[in-house]
Amino acid sequence: MTVQQVQVDVAPEGAGIRLDKYLTGQVPMLSRNQVQRLIDEGQIHIAQRDVTARYRVRTGDHITITIPPPRPAQPVAEALALQIVYEDDALLVIDKPPGLVVHPAPGHASGTLVNALLFHCRTLSGIGGEERPGIVHRLDKDTSGLLLVAKHDRSHRHLSAQLQTRQLQRRYLALVRGRLPAMQGTIEAPIGRHPRQRQKMAVVTRDGRAARTHYQVSTAWGPVSLLRLALDTGRTHQIRVHLAHLGHPVIGDPLYGPGMLHVQGHAGLSHVLNAFPRQALHAAQLRFQHPDHGEWCEFHAPVPTDMATLLAQVQHDLTMPRRD
Repeated sequence: MTVQQVQVDVAPEGAGIRLDKYLTGQVPMLSRNQVQRLIDEGQIHIAQRDVTARYRVRTGDHITITIPPPRPAQPVAEALALQIVYEDDALLVIDKPPGLVVHPAPGHASGTLVNALLFHCRTLSGIGGEERPGIVHRLDKDTSGLLLVAKHDRSHRHLSAQLQTRQLQRRYLALVRGRLPAMQGTIEAPIGRHPRQRQKMAVVTRDGRAARTHYQVSTAWGPVSLLRLALDTGRTHQIRVHLAHLGHPVIGDPLYGPGMLHVQGHAGLSHVLNAFPRQALHAAQLRFQHPDHGEWCEFHAPVPTDMATLLAQVQHDLTMPRRD
């Protein structure tokens, strides 16, 4: 199946109608929910601009709709390598490498963590739906570290309840730009879909969901800092959005990191920081109460090689005398 593209020009009688409602009437193959999902995924544009479902169409608007090929109704089991930190009859703890997509999505119908889990496990909790079986919480494709998977529904409900009440603790490490104003603090700001760039999230004043991130500065070198972070909520891209909102985006973040970073007197380090191919964000610790026996479990994952190498060069270069 190939990608399908549909073009729609707004006639005078359509002016003033919400975009999602208008397209539902103009493109019979799409339901309103499908139109809204395509808008959220950045697949619908007017004059090559991102738009929202609430946009009121105007006479002469040229709308382009890109419809990806349909995904399989259920992910297929694939024999992919998994780095399993812990496993028993109720759950798994996975150390996810950077670059691995968690569940099937447009452009990633296979080769995901879910595909690998379906091959590895005879059963997984169905609570996450066909595309996300067993997945208790997500990590972005290029975020590395610990991820929790439930093998049966009772385990999934127990772990999800801990996530909601913040008993399930998630700790992260991030290398960010600049020196923060305080050694520790809390970022509390609602997060929602970016009003113009629909592939991004943003701190918003309308229609946002409450989000809270705690940070502590582990090491500050001046141009960059290493942070330890904890989440009270789990919004999409939460840490990345909150840190960018604070003015200290994660190094290597392709969506929320601005421009080039110049470290005065350290041209080589500047190049390495700017060339880092992903957000330097790692899920380093998980702590939760086991759903079967009630004992507290805690797991740690060392930073992967790419981020460890980056941190070592930062430490070496920024503790050496400047060469300018």
